[in-house]
Amino acid sequence: MIYGAHTILYSADAEADRRFLREVLGFSSVDAGHGWLIFALPPGEAAVHPTDGPPLSELYLMTDDLGAELEALRGKGVTCGEVEEARWGLVTKVDLPSGAQLGLYQPRHASPLAPPA
Repeated sequence: MIYGAHTILYSADAEADRRFLREVLGFSSVDAGHGWLIFALPPGEAAVHPTDGPPLSELYLMTDDLGAELEALRGKGVTCGEVEEARWGLVTKVDLPSGAQLGLYQPRHASPLAPPA
């Protein structure tokens, strides 16, 4: 039985991005050995989109209030991109210390996830 998914972020500065996940986003973690941290993530969903280009994978964190989340992140010194309105939700990018980006969005589509309590 499949019971979860494991996401890998390849980083030019893994230590800085690990600190970001732990200290800024507040994700708990375990040490899998030799300092390799494995972070707990919120529940997730997966979508498969068609493409005419090469296959691609992206990671987006979800929020029920993008404006409030951006305000909290900016208060912690996090750089965030402009909010774009897509037919499926409000979306932006969050800069990681390494220079990589994570997607962040407030969905407007039906979701198999239970709404936040």
